[in-house]
This record gives sequence, structure tokens and C-alpha cells, in this order.
Amino acid sequence: MARYTGPSVRISRRFGEPVMGDSKVLAKKNYPAGQHGRNKKRKQSEYATQLNEKQKAKYTYGVLERQFAKTFHEASKKEGITGENLLKLLESRLDNTVYRMGIAPTRRAARQLVLHKHIVVNGSVVNIPSFQLKPGDVLGVREKSKSLESITDSLSTHSAKKFTWLEWDNAQLSGKFVTYPQRSEIPENIEVQLIVELYSK
Repeated sequence: MARYTGPSVRISRRFGEPVMGDSKVLAKKNYPAGQHGRNKKRKQSEYATQLNEKQKAKYTYGVLERQFAKTFHEASKKEGITGENLLKLLESRLDNTVYRMGIAPTRRAARQLVLHKHIVVNGSVVNIPSFQLKPGDVLGVREKSKSLESITDSLSTHSAKKFTWLEWDNAQLSGKFVTYPQRSEIPENIEVQLIVELYSK
């Protein structure tokens, strides 16, 4: 599956937020790259604002256009508020949950761990980053991979305890996806209503 492989700092500077992870550069240059980056303060159209929000969500969760549209379609068919359903589906992706549990320092790193078969779900190796977890699913680090330096380093600095919809056992290096998170619990700064309005046109 293709994915964005360009410079992450450039994307973060475009939105003025660390959408692809924290960066020291963003603290110094919180404006788009390019010679006109500092001056890009012109008023945006309604469509541009909505599109911008969708692009931010795509880059945040590492999803490309076709997959994002498919996820939105699934969210629209579920009961409840479409925008909140969309975030719940994005949050329940395997690569995102690996990141939230602290097994990887970034979503990009989490995706790589999944692709390289370091993660198990309910006892079986799963190497599909977009795999949708369901409440009650147990995921963890594969036995052969528990001594990986990148995993141990990440777990020493990141914690899943701050997310109420996840449980983590540091001794077993495994965790549980307890339930879908509520919108108020998701820390990402994404105006989902703008995305819904864009797709409803």
C-alpha cells in the first residue's frame, strides 16, 4: 500500500501543527515552507477550509485519499454522528493503536512495526496497518521482538495510561482495546464537521 514518504516537517509547517509528530523546526518556523510562506495569510474559501481539514486528518493518521474515502463511507453507515464515527474508525486502526500504546514513538514507526510482523492481535501476527480493532481485542509485541531496542526505548518514554479506552500490561508487553474512544478523549485537533460538510457536497 502506498503512503506519504516525503518530509514530515514540511507537512507540519503547512498546517502550523505537529500533525506528523513533534518537531524542533516547527517551534522556530510555524509557517508554510517556501519564499512566500510567511505571507500566506489570505482569507480562504469555505471549500479550501474544508479540504484543508480533510488533508490534516489524512496526514495525521497516515491514510491516503482512497482509503480515507472508504473509511468515511463506513462511518456514514454507522449509527451516531458521522464525524465522530470517522475518528473512532481512524483511532481503532492497528497502527494508530500501536502508537497510542507507546510501542512506537510515531505512527510512521508503528506502521513499520506492523508491516515487519512485530505485532500480534489475539495471538496471531497481523501485518496490515489498517486492520480494524474491535472492543476486547488484545494486541501486543511478538515474543521474538520483545527485546527490540526501538520498542523498549519507546515504551520507556511513552505511556498508554493517558488513554482511557486502552489497557496496557508492561510486564507482558500487551494491551487491550477496551472500547471506541469518545470525541472528547481524542487529543487530535481536527474539526470533523468540516470533513462531513466537504463529503456531503
